[in-house]
Amino acid sequence: MPEHIPVLPDEVIQWLQPEPGKVIVDGTLGAGGHSRSLASGVTPGGQVIALDRDPAAVEAARKILKGLPVQCICENYSDLPEVLNQLGIDLVDGLLLDLGLSSDQLADAERGFSFSAVGPLDMRYNPLEGEPAWRILSRLSAEHLGKLIREFGEERYARRIGRRIVSARKEKPIRTAHDLAQIVRRAVPRSRDEHLDPATRTFQAMRIFVNQELEALDTVLRRMPKRLRPGGRMAVISFHSLEDRRVKHAFRDDPRLEVLTRKPIVASEEEVARNPRARSAKLRVATRKHHPG
Repeated sequence: MPEHIPVLPDEVIQWLQPEPGKVIVDGTLGAGGHSRSLASGVTPGGQVIALDRDPAAVEAARKILKGLPVQCICENYSDLPEVLNQLGIDLVDGLLLDLGLSSDQLADAERGFSFSAVGPLDMRYNPLEGEPAWRILSRLSAEHLGKLIREFGEERYARRIGRRIVSARKEKPIRTAHDLAQIVRRAVPRSRDEHLDPATRTFQAMRIFVNQELEALDTVLRRMPKRLRPGGRMAVISFHSLEDRRVKHAFRDDPRLEVLTRKPIVASEEEVARNPRARSAKLRVATRKHHPG
């Protein structure tokens, strides 16, 4: 399994400014890379509250982060205020959301996130919640699938892909990521952007839809500024324009927040060479105003 490398690790520390005694939330724990760095900064006396929807990720991270001041909790970051209430925490000094998929999730053939996975096409972060992708593909109309893929994948050939999916499932059920990737590749002309597989946008769309990712992001962006200490910071790393636009507008339009990054922070050429996942990462940061107005 490839080692998961957190994106923009130095920039996250630079902007979130973890210091001894601070309480920082990592809303997307993943493989624990960012939480580990933040925990080092808040020691002694501080703590990191780390959430993830994926029970397997939380279990693995607990072992990796054992001995560090990190509480690993299996919850959706949209429910952060409730989690903080349960922990008896009123305000926090920082919040990080890294909206990317971890290498561990991609590498798990049973999850269906990777194009080449031959296990079930599931795509749920939490296998106990919601509906697996294969079931959605088996029941939605060509029109509905096309709309979903266009809206959440920004895929120009979405209608064609929707029709191909419906046509293909009449021949045999679409049960694996490999099945879906093959159907999409036959429907979409090869991109001139050679590092982007033709199935990329469709997989993105299905994952977002299955996990209701944009609804969760909108919810946390609306709810969490209230739980930031004045001067506390909120940092979000997004990987596609649907996420980035939401973060940009939420930060700009919320009277409680002041934008600190006029343009998003992106990875250096050196980091992209080391970690290709960082190529599309964009970091935006805002701070809670002392006197919102």
